[in-house]
Amino acid sequence: MDVAFTNEEQAFREEVRQFLRDKVPPELRRNLLEGLHLSKDEMVAWWRILNKKGWGVSHWPKEYGGTGWTSVQHYIFNEELQMYPAPTPLDFGVSMVGPVVYTFGNEAQKKYYLPRIANVDDWWCQGFSEPGSGSDLASLTTKAERKAEKYIINGQKTWTTLAQYADMIFCLCRTDPAAKKQAGISFILVDMKSKGITVRPIQTIDGGHEINEVFFDDVEVPVENLVGDENKGWGYAKFLLGNERIGIARVGVSKQRIRRIKELASKVESGGRPVLEDPAFREKLAACEIELKALELTQLRVVTDEGKRGKGKPNPVSSVLKIKGSEIQQTTTELLMEVMGPFAAPYDQHPDSSNETMQWTAQIAPSYFNNRKVSIYGGSNEIQRNIVTKAVLGL
Repeated sequence: MDVAFTNEEQAFREEVRQFLRDKVPPELRRNLLEGLHLSKDEMVAWWRILNKKGWGVSHWPKEYGGTGWTSVQHYIFNEELQMYPAPTPLDFGVSMVGPVVYTFGNEAQKKYYLPRIANVDDWWCQGFSEPGSGSDLASLTTKAERKAEKYIINGQKTWTTLAQYADMIFCLCRTDPAAKKQAGISFILVDMKSKGITVRPIQTIDGGHEINEVFFDDVEVPVENLVGDENKGWGYAKFLLGNERIGIARVGVSKQRIRRIKELASKVESGGRPVLEDPAFREKLAACEIELKALELTQLRVVTDEGKRGKGKPNPVSSVLKIKGSEIQQTTTELLMEVMGPFAAPYDQHPDSSNETMQWTAQIAPSYFNNRKVSIYGGSNEIQRNIVTKAVLGL
């Protein structure tokens, strides 16, 4: 496979880099480098800068505000955002519900929701997982009962990322309890301000609050908020999850983290020499870089194949990206922990904070803990291996 980028693609990469240097607020970049959580206002302000540039929904069709870029340009754009780093557009709106709406929604839904998603006028969250339905998502029990021109929704969703900020949630609900589990599910858009919705925070092991439980008690939703056909939501969800798994690879994030590992390992000493000079550590770092290069090549194969597939058909190879991408993200956080040793402990300030190599390390341990989840969300890696076995290998 020829992985050399063309002169035009290299010029595009430099255009993206210059834009990031000019437009990303320094404080925002510094917070990301330090592993700190951004506020909602910080994220929305940056995404609106992207949208003003015309890059907020870059991968959408041009008629809905997209750029018309090639799949390789999209890859370069996302990689540069992750490596700089700058916040990538809100996945729940831009990469998940947005493509579902413009692929399967009606014209009224496209006209109303798509501009609002692009400008982050609505912050979206995802209502898929339930306490008893995670990897076996088709076993979900949240029900939507139709009464005249409304659905009445009752049930519970969990692990709902950033629901504390959300204006809207896209939900999988059971609309035909008599059908087999995959056949009786619908895809419904719900206003988070609706009466009967309760959001309860879940504190993660790193001490953060990014996930929540969401309860629905007789929540009334207009029938016009149904996307596509009733009881066909499982197919729309598979389409959405295919997009999510490609994004979970996060090659740029791992590249940026390896760059940071090398920087720190060349300064931090262990046994009287820099950690980077330890043969055992170098072997582990090299193995991780080799895995990352293989992942990058695989992702490039997937993105160049996107234009060849039919409308609404997810690529099952995206499961490979999800598996390896999440494993590499976890490995890089482990290597950062190894470099910093006790200085990775999650304290606000270390005693030797005057040493520049010991500054900004307080988020390394929280990042390590937080990244334990990436092999689970978006469909656990065990489930992804089953998909690869059946849909890719045909076993």
